[in-house]
Amino acid sequence: MLEVRHRVVPGGRRIFSGESGVLRAVARDETKPRRALEGQALSKVTYITDGPTGEGDSQSLRPYLQCVRSSLTAALTLSNFASQTAERHNVPEIEAQTSPEVLLQPLTIARNENERVLIEPSINSVRISIKIKQADEIEHILVHKFTRFLTQRAESFFILRRKPIKGYDISFLITNFHTEEMLKHKLVDFIIQFMEEVDKEISEMKLFLNARARFVAESFLTPFD
Repeated sequence: MLEVRHRVVPGGRRIFSGESGVLRAVARDETKPRRALEGQALSKVTYITDGPTGEGDSQSLRPYLQCVRSSLTAALTLSNFASQTAERHNVPEIEAQTSPEVLLQPLTIARNENERVLIEPSINSVRISIKIKQADEIEHILVHKFTRFLTQRAESFFILRRKPIKGYDISFLITNFHTEEMLKHKLVDFIIQFMEEVDKEISEMKLFLNARARFVAESFLTPFD
């Protein structure tokens, strides 16, 4: 299978792989290829979206979230599908993994090596796994505690998975029953809003932790002045 890459580079160009299996650098208008690089066939479809260097985090985050939104919207075309192995059963095929023919190509969207989203679609369910940015050990601990707090209350979120996929921090599972009972675009909005807010939440927690540590250190060292 072919690895499909989509990368925004300085100068407004986008790099992606064509049908011939080579990576092409395309101008902003996406009409004429400027150069071709050797490609390599891999097992997963991967889009890599990075903002041009020198831009702010909010500007580089926008194409990443837009790519996730469009990919997730396309993946949420679900239908009711009975199990082919157990009579009168209807289970999420992406979790059961019993019928390969109803599983679609997994898609990885990466902003950088520390932030990525894995979308695993199937005929009646989609599993979304998110890797949250962790710049240092403190953020790693905060992300672990934050996601653990959420997963312990997974039943209140309906689509939240209790255990994330290996290599990711948190996972969601959306089935055809969710799309029948809820608005599909609202489910997508929820995932996107979570991705927008989780980084802010972790940053605020880190600032609060550093301020509290500074206050404790000053209080502890005051008698020695």
